[in-house]
Amino acid sequence: MSEAPNILFIVVDELTADILPTYGHKVVKAPNLTRLAERSVVFDAAYANSPICCPSRASMMSGRLAPAIEAWDNATPLGCDVPCIPHFLGNLGYDTTLVGKMHFIGPDQLHGYENRLTTDIYPSDFSWTANAKMPRTAPNIAGVSMRPILDAGPCKRNLQIDYDEEVQLLAEQYIWDKARDRKDKRPFFLTVSYTHPHPPFDAPQPYWDMYEGAEIDLPRVGPIDPDRMDPLSLQLYYNHRRHEMPVAEENVIAARRAYYAMVTWIDERIGRLLDTLEDAGFGDDTVIVFTSDHGEMLGERGMWFKMCMFEYAERVPLFVSWPERFAPRRIRQNVSLVDLLPTFIDFARGKHEDPLPCEETLDGRSLLRFLQSGADANWPDLVISDFNAGGSPAPVRMVKEGAWKLIRIGTLANLLFNIEEDPEELCDRSADKDAEGILARLLSLSEHGGYDPEVIAQRVLLSQERRRLIHTATKARRAPVSWNWKVRPDDDVRFVRGGGPVYGEDPTKARARLPLASYIPEESEITG
Repeated sequence: MSEAPNILFIVVDELTADILPTYGHKVVKAPNLTRLAERSVVFDAAYANSPICCPSRASMMSGRLAPAIEAWDNATPLGCDVPCIPHFLGNLGYDTTLVGKMHFIGPDQLHGYENRLTTDIYPSDFSWTANAKMPRTAPNIAGVSMRPILDAGPCKRNLQIDYDEEVQLLAEQYIWDKARDRKDKRPFFLTVSYTHPHPPFDAPQPYWDMYEGAEIDLPRVGPIDPDRMDPLSLQLYYNHRRHEMPVAEENVIAARRAYYAMVTWIDERIGRLLDTLEDAGFGDDTVIVFTSDHGEMLGERGMWFKMCMFEYAERVPLFVSWPERFAPRRIRQNVSLVDLLPTFIDFARGKHEDPLPCEETLDGRSLLRFLQSGADANWPDLVISDFNAGGSPAPVRMVKEGAWKLIRIGTLANLLFNIEEDPEELCDRSADKDAEGILARLLSLSEHGGYDPEVIAQRVLLSQERRRLIHTATKARRAPVSWNWKVRPDDDVRFVRGGGPVYGEDPTKARARLPLASYIPEESEITG
């Protein structure tokens, strides 16, 4: 590209593509995202490279699949020697700034960003390290359970709102400051990363009220009996304590209503951000990229949160908007979040035609041809995603080529679906003679990068043991080491960081909700 544009990268948390009006939902109100989509190249089959926050974001930032960078769970550090998006763009002359969540673990809390304007919302230490040796019926290491579904409803304030309001204020101020800056003429790469609509399922009362009288749709697929579950779904059934916390239809409706309201709340903030960009004079020379780190099951199959390879957890929205260069259109081919880094490099390259160091090591491929012409004759139409965190009975890898999707659960099971014919993933074709060739091909493709589930299992276990040992030693010190990025002196104890390592994620959020949630534990319920 002859000119290097500004880049606004908007990331939300746990937004499944299926519930946006752009992807066909009839109930959710998201006018600003709809407005953005109408002037964007919209990808209909965009996937996360891991259905959990930290590994997904690590893959997205590095352009590498999770095993290549040992991104196993929500307490895995991203190596300081792994080149990330802002490293590449910084070398191409960009001012790189992060506002909001990126779930970095370990001492490097920048990973190439020149500026970071907020702290993160979650712990940056090893406290949420998964434990593959725990019994398969053990609860989640980070305290995740059905409690947010049972407590779903309106609220006046919670940690999610606290955090995203701060992100919003500082992101808008950054844009105004850039408009005033007469000295620094570098193009900017601004990442604005919100935590909505991640659970808990609490929505501000006015947004909850927007769905009064709306016909909240129930999950298309009801709960699956445990004796019919695949090994991953069964372990998540116990991991999320579904056997102890039954969810009634009224709870499902309340949780989905709250989620829809949370989407409307964050849609309004994104609209303000886009208006600020325009008002500050950056509208014509800024590429806007919008996505989510993974999806949310929302009660499909009786499942909640993510941590599985079904479409609601894996398929994410992806819009790329620069009407001056890219005509709005829809792209049907499979793409994934690792494709963003090489795409950003192509945006930023300008007149620099030579490959950058390490560019050839990326697992992703640039989307530029799709953006410019709507087609790429050499596109492999292939995505790969990995899950190795708590709730996984074995290393899990998903491979999707065209309409066919393989979910490989270690040596325990293979699931095979045709997403076009069976979008609800109810008909496992892995034992069909007619699909033998397809299964063999996808299994072969799953070996990308030398993938071997037995070797991965050993690497995961060793990583977990190392991190738990280090965390135990660190906790015992009189002055524990903190890796938290601090903008304010009290950032060690703000948001989930204040109680997450002790009480777990959901209980910590419940303790900060107004009005208070119905159930607030006084002691840790985390085991392992």
